[in-house]
Amino acid sequence: MTLLEAIVLGIVEGITEFLPISSTGHMIIASSLMGIAEDSFTKTFTVSIQFGAILSVLFLYWKRFFQSMDFYYKLFVAFLPAVIFGKLLNDFIDSLLGNVAVVAYTLLAGGIFLIFMDHLIKEKKEGEEDAPITYLTAFKIGMFQVIAMIPGVSRSAATIIGGLTQGLTRKTAAEFSFFLAVPTMFAATVYKVYEFYKSGIKVEEGQITLLVVGNIVAFIVAVLAIKSFIGIVTKYGLKVYGYYRIAVGVLIIVLMVMGVDLQIVD
Repeated sequence: MTLLEAIVLGIVEGITEFLPISSTGHMIIASSLMGIAEDSFTKTFTVSIQFGAILSVLFLYWKRFFQSMDFYYKLFVAFLPAVIFGKLLNDFIDSLLGNVAVVAYTLLAGGIFLIFMDHLIKEKKEGEEDAPITYLTAFKIGMFQVIAMIPGVSRSAATIIGGLTQGLTRKTAAEFSFFLAVPTMFAATVYKVYEFYKSGIKVEEGQITLLVVGNIVAFIVAVLAIKSFIGIVTKYGLKVYGYYRIAVGVLIIVLMVMGVDLQIVD
């Protein structure tokens, strides 16, 4: 992996991690087109730079993380289903990770579903009260997050829709999705890095610079992406991302038909 390739993947990670468009699908396309998808370091890199994305949430919303313990209890309740089902379905999820077609079809289906939900769930009018985030609400959003274990579904898309079904505004649903990403992504990233270490994948001295650059780029781009996303989703809803997901899903299918060797990297 070159420095330029590290920067490109950092940009892709930063843009796609918190948007409802599936970072998995974009990492497949980016790494495959650059011809580095099968490299063992690429797998470690694409997982490790998620730390940069996680830090972007803490940077933007640090005050929210100094609220009462009730805030953390609700995050834990929402995080719990992913822990339980992730353990139970680990082998099944791993089998899906090797199937590019699954990503393509879930991107398509997810795009159609986003458009449908955007029309079905109308945004609250100005002045209308936002529904409170109760423990039950947090748990239900956490159950939606479990669906995102299927590659291509998108964790943010699942949790935002989960929040909307519970009466939250688009802005509140998106922000809770960001907060929930911190424990979820941190746990998943640490676990995957540990698995890579156990399997014998090592990071060489020269590759540390690439990891540092990738995380910095992912952090900066994720900050900009989150700020932009809140404004876009509040004003235009989720349908714009639904159309985009459909386009990416079709692109992956076209590349597969053309014989381009696409590999799952995360």
